[in-house]
Amino acid sequence: MQALVMEEIRRLQLREIDVPTETGPGEVKIAMKAVGICGSDLHFYLHGHIGPFWVKEPMILGHEGAGQIVAVGEGVTNLKVGDRVAMEPGIPDWTSRASQLGLYNLDPAVRFWATPPVHGCLVPEIVHPANLTFKLPDGVSYQEGAFVEPLAVGMQAVNKAHILPGQTAVVLGAGTIGMMVALAALAAGVSRVIMTDVQKEKLAIAGGYAGIVPVNVSEVKAADRVRELTDGWGADVVFEASGSPHAFKGIFDLVCPGGCVVLVGMPPAEVALDVVGAQIKEARIETIFRYANVYPRTIDLLGSGKIDLKPLISRTFPFAESVAAFEFAAQGSPEVVKTQIVF
Repeated sequence: MQALVMEEIRRLQLREIDVPTETGPGEVKIAMKAVGICGSDLHFYLHGHIGPFWVKEPMILGHEGAGQIVAVGEGVTNLKVGDRVAMEPGIPDWTSRASQLGLYNLDPAVRFWATPPVHGCLVPEIVHPANLTFKLPDGVSYQEGAFVEPLAVGMQAVNKAHILPGQTAVVLGAGTIGMMVALAALAAGVSRVIMTDVQKEKLAIAGGYAGIVPVNVSEVKAADRVRELTDGWGADVVFEASGSPHAFKGIFDLVCPGGCVVLVGMPPAEVALDVVGAQIKEARIETIFRYANVYPRTIDLLGSGKIDLKPLISRTFPFAESVAAFEFAAQGSPEVVKTQIVF
């Protein structure tokens, strides 16, 4: 089957490659309809690795996907041919201790799409476990369905924050994940999200959403603006979603006494953390790694119409132009939030 294959660093090719096509018990076969290009896809493409995960042999990219079921395996009763679906891309060992504790995202044996050596979903058809495949509501398009994966990251972060209605949140970073965290936080009931970045184009997109207050930290200090907007108290929750090492300097100046800091973005190297700054506020520190048990609620939230993702789809390419799509996304244009590939 033809797929988008990463051959080596900075070299992609649309070519034939052997992929599983038989639908086994408990599995479904899905015709892909839309796939988003994630920052991790770009990182593998540009650098060849993320942390300990190195691309050592040709690999199909893509893990943000939606499609339509074309076959169902034995024992599958909750899905049928023709269903429009989004797929959770991490397949754990369901008998592992982590999975039995409900922490299947932390299972060391998890097989996650487009994480070496596991192939991703930028291929016309894919076979996937039915219990990790979820129906999309009629009002949710395939392109919006491909957003379920990054939005699930935002939902996981909000879960860890234990948000209360009316609270104030800060989101550091206005990229795709920052936007997902902000929209999930607003849906969870925060009164406003103060979103920081240095790119005015992305801040302009964020500012188009009711409840998001954009702050350009190349012009004003984040702590000064947060103090101004909270009468000197600080934010109830601070989400670090940029992954920038610079974001950790002064991060506890943003949070209120007894507040929470949720670490979402992954820095490329070790960072210094102001432990005393956290202690004197008794700030709670939470971390997330992907997500677990949030896909159904994420899809229901999209179906409710309370989140509009359409303004975040910056550019769409047909599958035949997948290489050009990655070259475009790799440019990192500040006005681009999400690039998607459609079949």
